[in-house]
Amino acid sequence: MTPVQTHLYDKVCHHLNVIYDQVDTAQPLTEVAQTLLSKMGLDQDDVTLPAPHQNHWTEQDVVLITYGDSIVTADEAPLATLHQFLKQHVNNTINSVHILPFFPYSSDDGFSIMDYSTVNEGLGTWHDITAIASDFRLMSDLVINHCSSRSAWFNNFTKSEGVGSDFFFTVDPSFDTSQVIRPRTSELIRATETAQGEQHVWCTFSHDQVDFDFRNSKVLESFISIIRQYLDNGVRLFRLDAIAFLWKQSGTSCINLEQTHEVVRLLRTLIECAQPDAIIITETNIPNRENLTYFGNANEAHAIYNFSLPPLLVNTLITGDCEYLKNWQMRMPPAQNGTTYFNFIASHDGIGLRPAEGLLDERELNTLLNTMQSFGGLVSWRSTPDKKQKPYEVNITLFDALQGTVKGPDKWGIERFMCAHEIMLAMEGIPGIYIHSLLATSNDYEKVKNTSQNRSINRHRWDHLKLTEQLSDKRSQHSRVLTKLNAILAIRIKQKAFHPNATQFTLQLGSGIFGFWRQSIDRKQSIFCISNVADIEQQIYLSDINLISTHDWWDLLSQEPINMDQPYLTLTPYQSVWISNLN
Repeated sequence: MTPVQTHLYDKVCHHLNVIYDQVDTAQPLTEVAQTLLSKMGLDQDDVTLPAPHQNHWTEQDVVLITYGDSIVTADEAPLATLHQFLKQHVNNTINSVHILPFFPYSSDDGFSIMDYSTVNEGLGTWHDITAIASDFRLMSDLVINHCSSRSAWFNNFTKSEGVGSDFFFTVDPSFDTSQVIRPRTSELIRATETAQGEQHVWCTFSHDQVDFDFRNSKVLESFISIIRQYLDNGVRLFRLDAIAFLWKQSGTSCINLEQTHEVVRLLRTLIECAQPDAIIITETNIPNRENLTYFGNANEAHAIYNFSLPPLLVNTLITGDCEYLKNWQMRMPPAQNGTTYFNFIASHDGIGLRPAEGLLDERELNTLLNTMQSFGGLVSWRSTPDKKQKPYEVNITLFDALQGTVKGPDKWGIERFMCAHEIMLAMEGIPGIYIHSLLATSNDYEKVKNTSQNRSINRHRWDHLKLTEQLSDKRSQHSRVLTKLNAILAIRIKQKAFHPNATQFTLQLGSGIFGFWRQSIDRKQSIFCISNVADIEQQIYLSDINLISTHDWWDLLSQEPINMDQPYLTLTPYQSVWISNLN
Protein backbone atom coordinates (compact mmCIF):
# COMPACT_ATOMS: atom_id res chain seq x y z
CA MET A 1 0.00 0.00 0.00
CA THR A 2 1.06 3.58 -0.65
CA PRO A 3 1.06 5.97 2.36
CA VAL A 4 -2.28 7.51 1.24
CA GLN A 5 -3.87 4.10 0.83
CA THR A 6 -2.54 3.05 4.23
CA HIS A 7 -4.02 6.13 5.87
CA LEU A 8 -7.39 5.60 4.17
CA TYR A 9 -7.36 1.92 5.08
CA ASP A 10 -6.62 2.75 8.72
CA LYS A 11 -9.40 5.33 8.73
CA VAL A 12 -11.91 2.82 7.35
CA CYS A 13 -10.79 0.25 9.91
CA HIS A 14 -11.38 2.81 12.67
CA HIS A 15 -14.94 3.43 11.45
CA LEU A 16 -15.61 -0.31 11.36
CA ASN A 17 -14.18 -0.87 14.83
CA VAL A 18 -16.60 1.72 16.25
CA ILE A 19 -19.60 0.34 14.35
CA TYR A 20 -18.96 -3.32 15.18
CA ASP A 21 -17.43 -2.89 18.63
CA GLN A 22 -20.15 -5.01 20.26
CA VAL A 23 -20.80 -7.34 17.31
CA ASP A 24 -19.15 -10.65 16.46
CA THR A 25 -18.64 -10.26 12.73
CA ALA A 26 -18.39 -13.26 10.40
CA GLN A 27 -15.08 -12.04 8.96
CA PRO A 28 -12.24 -9.93 10.37
CA LEU A 29 -12.87 -6.21 10.09
CA THR A 30 -9.54 -5.81 8.30
CA GLU A 31 -10.97 -7.95 5.49
CA VAL A 32 -14.22 -5.97 5.52
CA ALA A 33 -12.20 -2.76 5.13
CA GLN A 34 -10.35 -4.17 2.13
CA THR A 35 -13.63 -5.29 0.56
CA LEU A 36 -15.24 -1.86 1.02
CA LEU A 37 -12.25 -0.10 -0.55
CA SER A 38 -12.27 -2.52 -3.45
CA LYS A 39 -16.01 -2.17 -4.10
CA MET A 40 -15.68 1.60 -4.05
CA GLY A 41 -12.71 1.49 -6.43
CA LEU A 42 -10.35 2.93 -3.83
CA ASP A 43 -7.75 0.18 -3.93
CA GLN A 44 -5.77 1.97 -6.65
CA ASP A 45 -2.56 4.01 -6.34
CA ASP A 46 -4.13 7.35 -7.31
CA VAL A 47 -6.45 7.74 -4.30
CA THR A 48 -6.38 11.27 -2.88
CA LEU A 49 -7.63 12.11 0.58
CA PRO A 50 -9.67 15.34 0.33
CA ALA A 51 -8.72 18.35 2.39
CA PRO A 52 -11.14 18.91 5.28
CA HIS A 53 -13.73 21.69 5.42
CA GLN A 54 -14.15 22.10 1.67
CA ASN A 55 -17.43 23.58 0.40
CA HIS A 56 -18.68 21.80 -2.70
CA TRP A 57 -21.44 24.33 -3.29
CA THR A 58 -22.00 27.98 -4.17
CA GLU A 59 -24.82 30.52 -4.30
CA GLN A 60 -25.67 29.11 -7.73
CA ASP A 61 -26.84 25.79 -6.31
CA VAL A 62 -30.60 25.29 -6.21
CA VAL A 63 -32.24 21.84 -6.10
CA LEU A 64 -35.58 20.92 -7.66
CA ILE A 65 -37.28 18.02 -5.83
CA THR A 66 -39.51 15.81 -7.97
CA TYR A 67 -40.76 12.32 -8.68
CA GLY A 68 -39.64 10.82 -11.94
CA ASP A 69 -43.26 10.82 -13.11
CA SER A 70 -44.53 14.11 -11.69
CA ILE A 71 -45.08 15.14 -15.33
CA VAL A 72 -46.13 12.55 -17.92
CA THR A 73 -46.70 12.38 -21.65
CA ALA A 74 -48.36 9.57 -23.57
CA ASP A 75 -45.87 7.26 -25.31
CA GLU A 76 -42.81 8.87 -23.71
CA ALA A 77 -40.69 7.77 -20.76
CA PRO A 78 -41.56 10.06 -17.82
CA LEU A 79 -37.87 10.70 -17.16
CA ALA A 80 -37.51 11.97 -20.73
CA THR A 81 -40.54 14.23 -20.21
CA LEU A 82 -39.03 15.51 -16.95
CA HIS A 83 -35.73 16.24 -18.69
CA GLN A 84 -37.55 18.18 -21.39
CA PHE A 85 -39.47 20.19 -18.78
CA LEU A 86 -36.31 21.01 -16.83
CA LYS A 87 -34.47 22.23 -19.91
CA GLN A 88 -37.44 24.29 -21.08
CA HIS A 89 -38.48 25.95 -17.82
CA VAL A 90 -35.62 26.05 -15.27
CA ASN A 91 -32.42 25.53 -17.24
CA ASN A 92 -31.09 28.98 -16.33
CA THR A 93 -32.23 29.12 -12.69
CA ILE A 94 -31.97 25.62 -11.19
CA ASN A 95 -28.81 23.54 -11.58
CA SER A 96 -29.63 20.41 -9.53
CA VAL A 97 -32.48 17.93 -9.47
CA HIS A 98 -33.47 15.43 -6.79
CA ILE A 99 -35.35 12.60 -8.46
CA LEU A 100 -37.15 10.72 -5.71
CA PRO A 101 -36.63 6.93 -5.79
CA PHE A 102 -36.62 5.87 -9.43
CA PHE A 103 -36.22 2.14 -8.85
CA PRO A 104 -38.72 -0.75 -8.97
CA TYR A 105 -40.85 -0.61 -5.81
CA SER A 106 -43.90 -2.15 -4.19
CA SER A 107 -45.32 0.67 -2.02
CA ASP A 108 -44.77 4.10 -0.45
CA ASP A 109 -44.32 5.80 -3.84
CA GLY A 110 -40.83 4.42 -4.33
CA PHE A 111 -39.47 4.11 -0.79
CA SER A 112 -40.07 0.35 -0.67
CA ILE A 113 -37.42 -0.68 -3.19
CA MET A 114 -37.45 -4.11 -4.81
CA ASP A 115 -34.23 -3.72 -6.82
CA TYR A 116 -31.60 -1.05 -6.15
CA SER A 117 -29.65 -1.73 -9.34
CA THR A 118 -32.25 -1.02 -12.04
CA VAL A 119 -34.43 1.92 -13.04
CA ASN A 120 -38.19 1.44 -12.80
CA GLU A 121 -39.14 0.55 -16.38
CA GLY A 122 -42.29 2.65 -15.97
CA LEU A 123 -40.03 5.71 -15.67
CA GLY A 124 -37.28 4.97 -18.16
CA THR A 125 -33.75 3.59 -18.13
CA TRP A 126 -30.30 4.39 -16.81
CA HIS A 127 -29.75 6.20 -20.09
CA ASP A 128 -32.51 8.67 -19.13
CA ILE A 129 -30.93 9.12 -15.69
CA THR A 130 -27.46 9.79 -17.07
CA ALA A 131 -28.92 12.18 -19.65
CA ILE A 132 -30.41 14.28 -16.84
CA ALA A 133 -27.14 14.00 -14.89
CA SER A 134 -25.28 15.44 -17.87
CA ASP A 135 -27.32 18.67 -17.66
CA PHE A 136 -28.13 18.93 -13.96
CA ARG A 137 -26.38 17.92 -10.77
CA LEU A 138 -28.23 14.75 -9.81
CA MET A 139 -29.44 13.87 -6.33
CA SER A 140 -30.69 10.36 -5.55
CA ASP A 141 -32.12 8.67 -2.52
CA LEU A 142 -30.12 5.95 -0.83
CA VAL A 143 -32.95 4.08 0.87
CA ILE A 144 -30.61 2.44 3.32
CA ASN A 145 -32.77 1.55 6.33
CA HIS A 146 -35.19 -0.86 4.66
CA CYS A 147 -36.34 -2.45 1.42
CA SER A 148 -39.45 -4.07 -0.02
CA SER A 149 -40.82 -7.33 1.36
CA ARG A 150 -41.18 -8.29 -2.32
CA SER A 151 -37.49 -7.87 -3.07
CA ALA A 152 -35.30 -10.79 -4.10
CA TRP A 153 -33.32 -10.26 -0.92
CA PHE A 154 -36.37 -10.72 1.32
CA ASN A 155 -37.55 -13.66 -0.77
CA ASN A 156 -34.20 -15.30 -0.06
CA PHE A 157 -34.68 -14.46 3.62
CA THR A 158 -37.94 -16.43 3.68
CA LYS A 159 -36.23 -19.33 1.88
CA SER A 160 -33.19 -19.07 4.18
CA GLU A 161 -30.81 -19.26 1.24
CA GLY A 162 -28.88 -17.00 -1.09
CA VAL A 163 -27.95 -13.33 -0.94
CA GLY A 164 -30.24 -11.55 1.50
CA SER A 165 -31.01 -14.58 3.65
CA ASP A 166 -29.30 -12.88 6.61
CA PHE A 167 -29.86 -9.23 5.68
CA PHE A 168 -32.88 -8.41 7.86
CA PHE A 169 -33.29 -7.41 11.48
CA THR A 170 -35.16 -9.97 13.56
CA VAL A 171 -35.93 -9.99 17.27
CA ASP A 172 -36.92 -12.49 19.92
CA PRO A 173 -39.13 -11.81 22.97
CA SER A 174 -36.11 -10.77 25.06
CA PHE A 175 -35.51 -7.67 22.89
CA ASP A 176 -36.83 -4.63 24.77
CA THR A 177 -38.75 -2.35 22.38
CA SER A 178 -40.46 -0.27 25.09
CA GLN A 179 -38.43 2.88 24.32
CA VAL A 180 -38.58 2.70 20.53
CA ILE A 181 -39.46 5.95 18.75
CA ARG A 182 -40.86 5.71 15.24
CA PRO A 183 -43.07 7.78 12.93
CA ARG A 184 -45.89 5.29 12.40
CA THR A 185 -48.82 3.71 14.25
CA SER A 186 -48.60 0.24 12.63
CA GLU A 187 -47.19 -2.74 14.54
CA LEU A 188 -43.40 -2.62 14.72
CA ILE A 189 -42.80 -6.36 14.43
CA ARG A 190 -43.94 -8.53 11.53
CA ALA A 191 -44.23 -12.28 12.01
CA THR A 192 -42.83 -14.00 8.91
CA GLU A 193 -42.74 -17.68 7.99
CA THR A 194 -39.33 -18.79 6.77
CA ALA A 195 -37.67 -22.09 5.94
CA GLN A 196 -36.25 -21.97 9.48
CA GLY A 197 -39.63 -21.34 11.08
CA GLU A 198 -41.43 -18.17 12.15
CA GLN A 199 -39.22 -15.12 12.55
CA HIS A 200 -40.10 -11.65 13.79
CA VAL A 201 -38.91 -8.95 11.42
CA TRP A 202 -38.45 -5.29 12.34
CA CYS A 203 -40.53 -2.84 10.27
CA THR A 204 -40.00 0.81 11.25
CA PHE A 205 -42.38 2.18 8.60
CA SER A 206 -44.71 -0.54 7.27
CA HIS A 207 -44.88 -4.29 6.95
CA ASP A 208 -43.89 -3.95 3.31
CA GLN A 209 -40.73 -2.08 4.36
CA VAL A 210 -38.48 -4.50 6.22
CA ASP A 211 -35.44 -3.14 8.04
CA PHE A 212 -31.91 -4.25 7.26
CA ASP A 213 -29.60 -5.68 9.89
CA PHE A 214 -26.38 -3.68 9.67
CA ARG A 215 -24.82 -5.88 12.33
CA ASN A 216 -24.12 -8.07 9.31
CA SER A 217 -21.23 -6.40 7.47
CA LYS A 218 -22.42 -8.00 4.21
CA VAL A 219 -25.31 -5.52 4.23
CA LEU A 220 -22.85 -2.64 4.40
CA GLU A 221 -20.78 -4.16 1.60
CA SER A 222 -23.88 -4.42 -0.61
CA PHE A 223 -24.71 -0.75 -0.10
CA ILE A 224 -21.17 0.31 -0.97
CA SER A 225 -21.61 -1.51 -4.29
CA ILE A 226 -24.90 0.34 -4.79
CA ILE A 227 -23.24 3.71 -4.06
CA ARG A 228 -20.49 2.94 -6.57
CA GLN A 229 -23.09 2.16 -9.24
CA TYR A 230 -24.95 5.40 -8.54
CA LEU A 231 -21.73 7.41 -8.78
CA ASP A 232 -20.94 5.74 -12.09
CA ASN A 233 -24.36 6.81 -13.39
CA GLY A 234 -23.92 10.46 -12.48
CA VAL A 235 -25.32 10.77 -8.95
CA ARG A 236 -23.48 13.49 -7.01
CA LEU A 237 -25.81 14.12 -4.06
CA PHE A 238 -26.90 11.25 -1.84
CA ARG A 239 -30.00 11.66 0.30
CA LEU A 240 -29.68 9.15 3.14
CA ASP A 241 -33.33 8.26 3.64
CA ALA A 242 -34.51 7.48 7.19
CA ILE A 243 -30.88 7.11 8.26
CA ALA A 244 -31.64 7.88 11.93
CA PHE A 245 -33.32 4.47 12.40
CA LEU A 246 -30.45 2.40 10.99
CA TRP A 247 -29.08 0.74 14.15
CA LYS A 248 -31.20 -1.09 16.72
CA GLN A 249 -30.25 -1.94 20.28
CA SER A 250 -32.42 -3.47 22.98
CA GLY A 251 -33.70 -1.08 25.62
CA THR A 252 -32.96 2.06 23.59
CA SER A 253 -35.03 4.38 21.41
CA CYS A 254 -33.38 2.75 18.37
CA ILE A 255 -32.91 6.15 16.80
CA ASN A 256 -29.76 8.29 16.45
CA LEU A 257 -27.54 5.64 18.02
CA GLU A 258 -23.76 6.11 17.91
CA GLN A 259 -23.33 3.26 15.43
CA THR A 260 -25.66 5.09 13.03
CA HIS A 261 -23.55 8.22 13.24
CA GLU A 262 -20.42 6.17 12.60
CA VAL A 263 -21.97 4.60 9.51
CA VAL A 264 -22.58 8.12 8.18
CA ARG A 265 -18.93 8.99 8.89
CA LEU A 266 -17.80 5.88 7.05
CA LEU A 267 -19.99 6.66 4.03
CA ARG A 268 -18.62 10.19 3.92
CA THR A 269 -15.04 8.94 4.00
CA LEU A 270 -15.63 6.50 1.15
CA ILE A 271 -17.79 8.78 -1.01
CA GLU A 272 -15.61 11.88 -0.80
CA CYS A 273 -12.49 9.85 -1.58
CA ALA A 274 -14.18 8.20 -4.56
CA GLN A 275 -15.81 11.41 -5.86
CA PRO A 276 -14.52 14.59 -4.17
CA ASP A 277 -17.43 16.77 -5.33
CA ALA A 278 -20.13 14.33 -4.18
CA ILE A 279 -22.04 15.15 -0.98
CA ILE A 280 -24.19 13.38 1.60
CA ILE A 281 -27.46 14.87 2.85
CA THR A 282 -29.10 13.22 5.86
CA GLU A 283 -32.90 13.00 5.94
CA THR A 284 -33.66 13.02 9.67
CA ASN A 285 -37.18 14.22 10.42
CA ILE A 286 -36.57 14.61 14.13
CA PRO A 287 -36.38 17.39 16.75
CA ASN A 288 -34.03 20.20 15.80
CA ARG A 289 -31.32 19.54 18.40
CA GLU A 290 -31.04 15.89 17.38
CA ASN A 291 -30.98 16.83 13.71
CA LEU A 292 -27.98 19.11 14.20
CA THR A 293 -25.90 16.22 15.53
CA TYR A 294 -25.68 14.77 12.01
CA PHE A 295 -23.11 17.42 11.12
CA GLY A 296 -20.74 15.69 13.53
CA ASN A 297 -17.51 17.66 13.58
CA ALA A 298 -17.81 18.39 9.85
CA ASN A 299 -17.17 14.66 9.34
CA GLU A 300 -20.71 13.27 8.95
CA ALA A 301 -23.33 14.80 6.66
CA HIS A 302 -22.20 17.52 4.31
CA ALA A 303 -25.75 18.88 4.61
CA ILE A 304 -28.74 18.25 6.84
CA TYR A 305 -32.37 18.87 6.01
CA ASN A 306 -33.56 21.98 7.86
CA PHE A 307 -36.73 20.23 8.98
CA SER A 308 -37.77 22.89 11.49
CA LEU A 309 -38.07 25.57 8.82
CA PRO A 310 -41.36 24.44 7.15
CA PRO A 311 -43.57 24.36 10.28
CA LEU A 312 -42.02 27.54 11.70
CA LEU A 313 -42.32 29.51 8.47
CA VAL A 314 -45.89 28.39 7.80
CA ASN A 315 -46.76 29.25 11.40
CA THR A 316 -45.22 32.70 10.90
CA LEU A 317 -47.19 33.48 7.76
CA ILE A 318 -50.58 32.29 8.98
CA THR A 319 -50.29 34.13 12.31
CA GLY A 320 -48.41 37.24 11.15
CA ASP A 321 -45.98 36.74 14.03
CA CYS A 322 -42.34 35.78 13.40
CA GLU A 323 -41.16 35.50 17.00
CA TYR A 324 -40.88 31.67 16.97
CA LEU A 325 -39.09 31.69 13.61
CA LYS A 326 -36.78 34.49 14.73
CA ASN A 327 -35.88 32.83 18.03
CA TRP A 328 -35.11 29.57 16.24
CA GLN A 329 -32.94 31.25 13.64
CA MET A 330 -30.97 33.12 16.31
CA ARG A 331 -30.14 29.82 18.00
CA MET A 332 -29.11 27.95 14.85
CA PRO A 333 -25.32 27.56 14.79
CA PRO A 334 -23.52 28.68 11.64
CA ALA A 335 -22.54 25.62 9.63
CA GLN A 336 -18.80 24.95 9.56
CA ASN A 337 -17.06 24.99 6.21
CA GLY A 338 -17.55 21.55 4.72
CA THR A 339 -21.15 21.49 5.99
CA THR A 340 -24.31 23.41 5.22
CA TYR A 341 -28.07 23.37 5.69
CA PHE A 342 -30.48 22.05 3.09
CA ASN A 343 -33.42 24.43 3.24
CA PHE A 344 -36.88 23.53 2.02
CA ILE A 345 -40.45 24.50 2.86
CA ALA A 346 -42.32 21.81 0.93
CA SER A 347 -41.57 18.21 0.06
CA HIS A 348 -43.18 15.00 -1.17
CA ASP A 349 -44.15 14.19 2.41
CA GLY A 350 -45.77 16.88 4.53
CA ILE A 351 -45.08 19.57 7.06
CA GLY A 352 -43.29 17.60 9.77
CA LEU A 353 -44.30 18.39 13.34
CA ARG A 354 -41.59 16.56 15.32
CA PRO A 355 -38.99 19.13 14.20
CA ALA A 356 -41.19 21.81 15.80
CA GLU A 357 -41.08 20.11 19.20
CA GLY A 358 -39.56 22.48 21.72
CA LEU A 359 -39.88 25.33 19.23
CA LEU A 360 -43.65 25.79 18.99
CA ASP A 361 -45.74 25.42 22.13
CA GLU A 362 -48.82 23.20 22.17
CA ARG A 363 -51.18 26.12 21.60
CA GLU A 364 -49.29 27.18 18.47
CA LEU A 365 -49.15 23.60 17.19
CA ASN A 366 -52.90 23.21 17.65
CA THR A 367 -53.50 26.49 15.84
CA LEU A 368 -51.29 25.33 12.99
CA LEU A 369 -53.08 21.98 12.77
CA ASN A 370 -56.55 23.51 12.90
CA THR A 371 -55.71 26.12 10.27
CA MET A 372 -54.19 23.56 7.90
CA GLN A 373 -57.22 21.30 8.29
CA SER A 374 -59.51 24.24 7.52
CA PHE A 375 -57.52 24.67 4.27
CA GLY A 376 -58.14 21.03 3.34
CA GLY A 377 -55.04 19.51 4.90
CA LEU A 378 -54.88 16.04 6.43
CA VAL A 379 -52.98 14.82 9.51
CA SER A 380 -50.75 11.74 9.79
CA TRP A 381 -50.04 10.25 13.18
CA ARG A 382 -47.27 8.45 15.07
CA SER A 383 -47.16 6.27 18.18
CA THR A 384 -45.19 7.30 21.26
CA PRO A 385 -43.35 4.75 23.44
CA ASP A 386 -46.30 4.82 25.87
CA LYS A 387 -48.63 3.84 22.96
CA LYS A 388 -50.26 7.24 22.63
CA GLN A 389 -50.86 8.79 19.24
CA LYS A 390 -49.50 12.22 18.36
CA PRO A 391 -49.68 14.20 15.11
CA TYR A 392 -46.57 13.52 13.04
CA GLU A 393 -47.10 15.69 9.98
CA VAL A 394 -49.63 17.81 8.12
CA ASN A 395 -50.32 16.68 4.56
CA ILE A 396 -51.15 19.61 2.31
CA THR A 397 -49.63 21.40 -0.68
CA LEU A 398 -47.73 24.52 0.30
CA PHE A 399 -49.80 26.62 -2.09
CA ASP A 400 -53.00 25.65 -0.29
CA ALA A 401 -51.35 25.87 3.14
CA LEU A 402 -50.65 29.55 2.53
CA GLN A 403 -54.02 30.50 1.01
CA GLY A 404 -54.92 32.48 4.13
CA THR A 405 -54.27 33.06 7.80
CA VAL A 406 -55.76 31.85 11.06
CA LYS A 407 -58.67 34.13 10.15
CA GLY A 408 -59.37 32.12 7.00
CA PRO A 409 -58.64 32.35 3.25
CA ASP A 410 -57.96 35.80 1.83
CA LYS A 411 -56.76 37.61 -1.30
CA TRP A 412 -53.06 37.47 -0.41
CA GLY A 413 -52.40 33.80 -1.20
CA ILE A 414 -49.84 34.23 -3.99
CA GLU A 415 -48.10 37.10 -2.18
CA ARG A 416 -47.86 35.02 0.99
CA PHE A 417 -46.60 32.03 -1.01
CA MET A 418 -43.92 34.12 -2.70
CA CYS A 419 -42.92 35.67 0.63
CA ALA A 420 -42.26 32.17 1.99
CA HIS A 421 -39.89 31.46 -0.89
CA GLU A 422 -38.19 34.85 -0.69
CA ILE A 423 -37.36 34.11 2.94
CA MET A 424 -36.20 30.56 2.30
CA LEU A 425 -34.11 31.42 -0.76
CA ALA A 426 -32.18 34.08 1.16
CA MET A 427 -31.32 31.95 4.19
CA GLU A 428 -27.99 30.31 4.98
CA GLY A 429 -27.86 26.97 3.15
CA ILE A 430 -28.70 25.30 -0.15
CA PRO A 431 -32.36 25.79 -1.16
CA GLY A 432 -34.59 22.98 -2.39
CA ILE A 433 -37.88 23.66 -4.19
CA TYR A 434 -40.53 20.97 -4.56
CA ILE A 435 -41.93 20.73 -8.08
CA HIS A 436 -45.49 21.24 -6.84
CA SER A 437 -44.41 24.51 -5.25
CA LEU A 438 -42.70 25.56 -8.48
CA LEU A 439 -46.00 24.83 -10.27
CA ALA A 440 -48.37 26.08 -7.52
CA THR A 441 -50.21 22.76 -7.48
CA SER A 442 -53.29 22.50 -5.27
CA ASN A 443 -54.39 19.59 -3.07
CA ASP A 444 -55.06 16.38 -5.03
CA TYR A 445 -58.03 14.82 -3.23
CA GLU A 446 -58.71 12.36 -6.06
CA LYS A 447 -55.29 10.80 -5.62
CA VAL A 448 -55.84 10.51 -1.87
CA LYS A 449 -59.12 8.70 -2.60
CA ASN A 450 -57.41 6.33 -5.05
CA THR A 451 -54.42 5.49 -2.84
CA SER A 452 -55.93 5.87 0.65
CA GLN A 453 -52.66 7.62 1.56
CA ASN A 454 -52.71 11.11 3.09
CA ARG A 455 -49.38 12.01 1.50
CA SER A 456 -50.86 11.61 -1.98
CA ILE A 457 -52.50 15.00 -1.50
CA ASN A 458 -49.16 16.60 -2.42
CA ARG A 459 -48.06 14.12 -5.10
CA HIS A 460 -50.14 15.17 -8.09
CA ARG A 461 -49.18 13.78 -11.48
CA TRP A 462 -49.39 16.40 -14.21
CA ASP A 463 -50.31 15.56 -17.78
CA HIS A 464 -47.67 17.44 -19.77
CA LEU A 465 -50.16 18.75 -22.32
CA LYS A 466 -52.51 20.09 -19.62
CA LEU A 467 -49.59 21.59 -17.72
CA THR A 468 -48.37 23.31 -20.88
CA GLU A 469 -51.83 24.79 -21.38
CA GLN A 470 -51.86 26.09 -17.81
CA LEU A 471 -48.37 27.57 -18.11
CA SER A 472 -49.37 29.26 -21.37
CA ASP A 473 -52.24 31.01 -19.60
CA LYS A 474 -50.54 33.99 -17.96
CA ARG A 475 -53.51 34.40 -15.61
CA SER A 476 -53.26 30.93 -14.08
CA GLN A 477 -51.75 30.47 -10.64
CA HIS A 478 -49.31 27.96 -12.16
CA SER A 479 -47.94 30.38 -14.76
CA ARG A 480 -47.82 33.31 -12.35
CA VAL A 481 -45.91 31.41 -9.68
CA LEU A 482 -43.45 29.74 -12.07
CA THR A 483 -42.68 33.10 -13.69
CA LYS A 484 -42.22 34.84 -10.34
CA LEU A 485 -40.06 32.07 -8.85
CA ASN A 486 -37.82 31.96 -11.91
CA ALA A 487 -37.36 35.72 -11.71
CA ILE A 488 -36.41 35.53 -8.03
CA LEU A 489 -34.06 32.60 -8.63
CA ALA A 490 -32.35 34.46 -11.47
CA ILE A 491 -31.54 37.23 -8.99
CA ARG A 492 -30.64 34.91 -6.14
CA ILE A 493 -28.00 32.84 -7.91
CA LYS A 494 -25.96 35.95 -8.78
CA GLN A 495 -25.45 37.13 -5.18
CA LYS A 496 -22.20 36.20 -3.42
CA ALA A 497 -23.87 37.04 -0.10
CA PHE A 498 -26.21 34.09 -0.69
CA HIS A 499 -23.38 31.56 -0.66
CA PRO A 500 -24.62 28.72 1.62
CA ASN A 501 -21.86 29.50 4.14
CA ALA A 502 -21.99 33.30 3.99
CA THR A 503 -22.53 35.09 7.31
CA GLN A 504 -26.11 35.34 8.61
CA PHE A 505 -27.28 37.59 11.42
CA THR A 506 -30.88 37.89 12.65
CA LEU A 507 -32.39 41.38 12.81
CA GLN A 508 -34.73 42.61 15.53
CA LEU A 509 -37.56 44.38 13.69
CA GLY A 510 -40.61 43.41 15.73
CA SER A 511 -43.00 40.49 15.48
CA GLY A 512 -44.53 41.43 12.14
CA ILE A 513 -41.29 41.98 10.22
CA PHE A 514 -38.82 39.12 9.74
CA GLY A 515 -35.32 40.10 8.74
CA PHE A 516 -31.74 38.94 8.61
CA TRP A 517 -28.44 40.16 7.21
CA ARG A 518 -26.17 38.19 4.89
CA GLN A 519 -22.56 39.06 4.11
CA SER A 520 -20.44 37.44 1.41
CA ILE A 521 -17.40 35.43 2.42
CA ASP A 522 -15.12 38.08 0.91
CA ARG A 523 -17.12 40.75 2.84
CA LYS A 524 -17.73 42.80 -0.29
CA GLN A 525 -21.50 42.33 -0.42
CA SER A 526 -24.16 42.84 2.23
CA ILE A 527 -27.83 42.00 1.76
CA PHE A 528 -30.55 42.90 4.26
CA CYS A 529 -33.38 40.40 3.70
CA ILE A 530 -36.59 41.83 5.14
CA SER A 531 -40.14 40.53 4.83
CA ASN A 532 -43.52 41.77 6.00
CA VAL A 533 -45.08 38.55 7.30
CA ALA A 534 -48.48 40.09 8.07
CA ASP A 535 -51.60 40.94 6.05
CA ILE A 536 -51.30 44.66 6.77
CA GLU A 537 -49.00 47.39 5.43
CA GLN A 538 -46.02 48.03 7.68
CA GLN A 539 -43.07 50.40 7.83
CA ILE A 540 -39.44 49.84 8.74
CA TYR A 541 -37.10 52.66 9.66
CA LEU A 542 -33.83 52.59 7.75
CA SER A 543 -32.06 53.50 10.97
CA ASP A 544 -33.16 50.14 12.41
CA ILE A 545 -31.08 48.23 9.85
CA ASN A 546 -28.06 50.55 9.97
CA LEU A 547 -27.62 51.14 6.26
CA ILE A 548 -24.36 53.03 5.75
CA SER A 549 -25.48 56.37 4.38
CA THR A 550 -22.36 56.86 2.26
CA HIS A 551 -23.21 53.75 0.22
CA ASP A 552 -25.76 53.32 -2.53
CA TRP A 553 -28.34 50.64 -1.78
CA TRP A 554 -30.74 48.75 -4.06
CA ASP A 555 -33.66 46.41 -3.55
CA LEU A 556 -32.61 43.47 -5.69
CA LEU A 557 -36.17 42.16 -5.96
CA SER A 558 -37.70 45.34 -7.36
CA GLN A 559 -34.47 46.58 -8.94
CA GLU A 560 -35.21 49.98 -7.38
CA PRO A 561 -32.72 52.18 -5.47
CA ILE A 562 -33.29 52.82 -1.78
CA ASN A 563 -33.98 56.50 -1.13
CA MET A 564 -31.74 57.30 1.82
CA ASP A 565 -33.45 60.68 2.24
CA GLN A 566 -36.61 58.96 3.40
CA PRO A 567 -36.59 57.75 7.02
CA TYR A 568 -38.50 54.54 6.38
CA LEU A 569 -39.64 51.94 3.85
CA THR A 570 -43.28 50.96 3.48
CA LEU A 571 -43.89 47.27 2.89
CA THR A 572 -47.20 46.03 1.52
CA PRO A 573 -48.63 42.77 2.93
CA TYR A 574 -46.10 39.94 2.44
CA GLN A 575 -43.67 42.12 0.51
CA SER A 576 -39.97 41.26 0.75
CA VAL A 577 -36.93 43.38 0.01
CA TRP A 578 -33.36 42.26 -0.53
CA ILE A 579 -31.41 45.45 0.15
CA SER A 580 -27.88 45.17 -1.26
CA ASN A 581 -24.89 47.46 -1.56
CA LEU A 582 -24.15 45.82 -4.94
CA ASN A 583 -26.67 45.87 -7.77
